[in-house]
Amino acid sequence: MLLSVFVLVSCANGTRPGGSGSDPETDFSIRIPPGGNSWVVNDPGANEDVISDSGIHNWTDTGQVIRTWFKVTAPGKVYVGLNARVPEGTSVLRVTLEGDTREIVLDHTDYKDVYAGKFEVETPGYYYVELQGKERSSGYIADINEILIGGSATEETVYYVKDDFYWGRRGPSVHLNYEVPAAKDILWFYNEVTVPEGEDIVGSYFMANGFGQGYFGIQVNSESERRVLFSVWSPYETDDPSGIPDDYKIILLDKGDDVHAGEFGNEGSGGQSYRKFMWKAETTYRFLLKGEPSENNSTDFTAWFFAPETGEWELMASFRRPHTSTYLTRPHSFLENFRTETGFKSRKGLYSNQWVRDVSGEWHELTRAKFTADATARKEARMDYAGGTEGSGFFMRNCGFFSKNTEIDSYHTRQDTGVPPSVDLSALE
Repeated sequence: MLLSVFVLVSCANGTRPGGSGSDPETDFSIRIPPGGNSWVVNDPGANEDVISDSGIHNWTDTGQVIRTWFKVTAPGKVYVGLNARVPEGTSVLRVTLEGDTREIVLDHTDYKDVYAGKFEVETPGYYYVELQGKERSSGYIADINEILIGGSATEETVYYVKDDFYWGRRGPSVHLNYEVPAAKDILWFYNEVTVPEGEDIVGSYFMANGFGQGYFGIQVNSESERRVLFSVWSPYETDDPSGIPDDYKIILLDKGDDVHAGEFGNEGSGGQSYRKFMWKAETTYRFLLKGEPSENNSTDFTAWFFAPETGEWELMASFRRPHTSTYLTRPHSFLENFRTETGFKSRKGLYSNQWVRDVSGEWHELTRAKFTADATARKEARMDYAGGTEGSGFFMRNCGFFSKNTEIDSYHTRQDTGVPPSVDLSALE
């Protein structure tokens, strides 16, 4: 996962970059790599072609707008520059920060630091340097190794993704870990998820019912495809499902109509089921999970999904996990982005009405949750994460470079309803 990424600017002689005694055209304190911090924002499909780990290359379209994000913890001046080259001919670039635009001319040259201009930011928070090609006389606009910044706003901590660009581009994942009654064997876990209008961004996984051995929720896979996804990890740790010994493989016991079941890999391996379903924003969907010990030191996990569009509980799948004997543990939810090209877009989910039912048949309402985040957030590479209570439930938000975040490992309590979910469990078994 991501390493710690932050820069604290200080100078032993008291002279700050861009300040008295310093030349802003040559003295930049921060050199931001585009690979982990830049996006073609008006043409997401071009990101893989134009932005790579080594910088901005193959940039030919003057209609493309490229933004590079960073977060400052102080207001003040920001001097902006580029470490760039034009292999042949001349290019004119527009450089914008906070609505203020400069134009710079790049002549045929090898890589060098080029001063773009002085800008001002009035408050701490996230900002972006926007680049757009205005004119080019050769095949493409420019190659850019780094976005350069200095000035009084960069004297304190400046946050940006310094390395491990794949995870930096995906953005931080966030979680809600629900408190459960002590000394209770949990057989059922119920949750509801609503995605606000405009927050259903491609690449989002609104995971509702997470547990110690898997996860269950809804995804936005593309502009034309959405899924309900339920997966169970194998007890054999590997990213290659073909390498799992037979006696450690997840066994499919049953699945619903129109549900695809198979294996998954890359981030652990195991059994996966999904159903293509065009769920909608501003609609509340219901999730129900059962977990109980089964034969020969195994555990059966079964998931059902309720959509208002169908008006009934529908089976996703039932999986048997070998070498495991447990009831449901560690109920949680998370929100992640799995598409790097949309890591600059904010997404938000509302999680409400959480309940668990123990083996004696008693329902318990889950009203307290611990907000956590992944290594991308904990190492301060990306600071755009939030979670807590909203209305009568919980919320989580990530990506999009919003400036106000939530303290990691903080606890939040939602309003209780006192009304257990109305589910005929006997009809599902």
